[in-house]
Amino acid sequence: MMKIAIAQLNPTIGDLTGNAQQILAAAQQAASENVRLLLTPELSLCGYPPRDLLMQPMFIQAMATTLNHLTDALPAGVAVLVGTVVHNERSPQTGGKPLFNSTALLDGGAIRQVFHKRLLPTYDVFDEARYFEPGLESTFFELDGVQIGVTICEDLWNDEEFWGKRNYTVNPIADLTSKGVDFIVNLSASPYTVGKQLLRESMLMHSATRFNTPILYVNQVGGNDDLLFDGNSFGFNRDGSIIFRAKAFEADLITLEYTTETQTSGKSEGSLRAISPHAVASAFRDQNAEIWQALVTGVRDYVRKCGFQKIVLGLSGGIDSSLVAAIATAAVGRENVLGVLMPSPYSSSHSVTDALALAKNLGIETQILPIGDLMKEYDQLLADLFAHTEFGIAEENLQSRIRGNLLMAISNKFGHLLLSTGNKSEMAVGYCTLYGDMNGGLAAIADVPKTRVYQLCEWLNRGGWQSHWGDTSLPMEVIPAHVITKPPSAELKPGQVDQDSLPPYEILDDILERYIEQHESPDAIVAAGYDAITVDKVIRLVTRAEFKRKQAPPGLKITDRAFGTGWRVPIASKWLPHTQA
Repeated sequence: MMKIAIAQLNPTIGDLTGNAQQILAAAQQAASENVRLLLTPELSLCGYPPRDLLMQPMFIQAMATTLNHLTDALPAGVAVLVGTVVHNERSPQTGGKPLFNSTALLDGGAIRQVFHKRLLPTYDVFDEARYFEPGLESTFFELDGVQIGVTICEDLWNDEEFWGKRNYTVNPIADLTSKGVDFIVNLSASPYTVGKQLLRESMLMHSATRFNTPILYVNQVGGNDDLLFDGNSFGFNRDGSIIFRAKAFEADLITLEYTTETQTSGKSEGSLRAISPHAVASAFRDQNAEIWQALVTGVRDYVRKCGFQKIVLGLSGGIDSSLVAAIATAAVGRENVLGVLMPSPYSSSHSVTDALALAKNLGIETQILPIGDLMKEYDQLLADLFAHTEFGIAEENLQSRIRGNLLMAISNKFGHLLLSTGNKSEMAVGYCTLYGDMNGGLAAIADVPKTRVYQLCEWLNRGGWQSHWGDTSLPMEVIPAHVITKPPSAELKPGQVDQDSLPPYEILDDILERYIEQHESPDAIVAAGYDAITVDKVIRLVTRAEFKRKQAPPGLKITDRAFGTGWRVPIASKWLPHTQA
C-alpha cells in the first residue's frame, strides 16, 4: 500500500521562492498524513507559462538553485514530482533547443530522476517548440516496488483512438503501458475554456480503460495574465471509475491510496482510492456558474499577482459595466472597488440612477464626474479645425476618450487597477474606442459575448451570488432589472442604441461564433440562414478592427478562440473573406 497526494497549486510566474514554498508546504502536509509520493503541476517551480523568461540564463540558473534548496528542505520520507526546466546538454551538438520541459523526482535529499515532456504543443496559446526540445522516450520510476509512469500535460492528448486521428507520431501513454507500469501520472498546466473539463475527463477515462491502467492528472489552478487555470485535477482507475476530482478554481490537496490485489488469473493489479473526505468535488452543471467563477478567479489573481490592492472602473449604468463591477466586488471585496460615473449631456437619467442602484446593491464606493464642461472645452479647442464638418464619430469618441483619461488619472494617482468593461462582441467588430473605453490594465469580459453577458447577469439575479459565496448581505437582485431590460447604448449621441450600427446581438454573436471559433466560411454562415449582406458586414468589421485589438489590455480567456495570446492575425492585410453570391 502506498499513499499518494495531489497538490493542486496556484503558482505565480517567476516567483521561484514563493512557488517552492507552496510545494514545501504541500509536502509538509502530505508528510503529516504519511504520504509517500506527492504530485505537483507542470512547471510548478516557475509557473506556467513562463514564456520568454526562459530565454534569460539567470532565470534558468535561479530555478536550478531553487530546486536544489527545495530538495534539501523537503521532509524525509516524501518523494515529490516537481515541474521544472533543465538544460539540454546535447543541444550544441544536435542544434536542438537548449531546454527541456521537465519533471524532477526529489527524494531523500537528492534529485533521483528527471523526465522530459515529449509532445510540445504549438497551437492556440502554446508555443513550446520556441523554447523546448522534446523528450525522446517515455520513462517511469520505481518507488517502494511500484512502477509509476510519468507524462507531462500534452503527452496525455494523443490517443488516436479517442480523437479518430493521430496528432503526433507517438503516444506516450501507450509507450508506458507497454513497459508494464502500475499506473501513470500526468502533471499539467492546462488552460481553462468553457466545458473543457468534460472533454478532459472523457479523454482520460478512455485512455485508462483502453490501456487498462489507472491515470492520475494534476492541474495548475489560478490566473496568469490572460490565461485561466481551473484545477479540476482528477483520476480514473483501469475500469473507468473516477478516483477523485479536486476543487475547481481553488488550491487543493487530495490524498489517495494505492493497493494491489491478486486477480483470478493470478496476476496482480493495482487500484487507487481516495482517502481524503469529499475527494470527488461536484462538476459544474451550469456554464454561467463556471464562467463566473473563472472570471472572478482571473481578476483576483491579476490584482494579487501584479501587486494591486484596489480596482477602479467606469459605471455607465449599462449591463457590461454592471457585470464587471459585480465580478470585481466578488474578486477583491466591496471595500476595494471604486465605480466612477461620468455622465455627459447625452446620458439618459436612468444611466445615473441605474449605476447608483447597482453600486448600492454591491456596496461599493462611487464618484460622479460630469464631463459636459470638458466636452465644451474640446469643442472650442477644435472648432476652427473641425469647421465646415458634420458632427460624427470623432466627436462621439471624444466623450469616450475624456472618460478614459479621467479613469487613467484616478488609476495613476491612487495605484488602482483600471478594469475595462468591453465584451467580446464589441471587441470583435471594433464597437469600442481606442484610448477611451478600451483603456485599462485588464479586460475582464473581453472574451464574453454580449448574449452571455445577459445570461450571467440573469444567473446572478437568480441567486448565483448567494449560492457561490453564501453572501446574503446583498439583495437577491444584484443587477438592477432595468439594466437588463433596457436597449444597450453607448449614449454618445441623442437617442443612440447599439442596434443603430450592429445587427441584434443574438444574430451578431452567432455569426461571430461561427466565423471566429468554428472557422466557418461566409457562404457556410449564409447557408445557416443569415443574410449575405449582414454576414459580409460583420466579417468586414472584424477584419478592420484588428488594429484596435492589438492595443487592447489583456483579456481573460474563457473560449477556444480569444483575442489574446492565441490570436495571431496581421493588422496590415488585404485578405477579406466574403460571400460568393
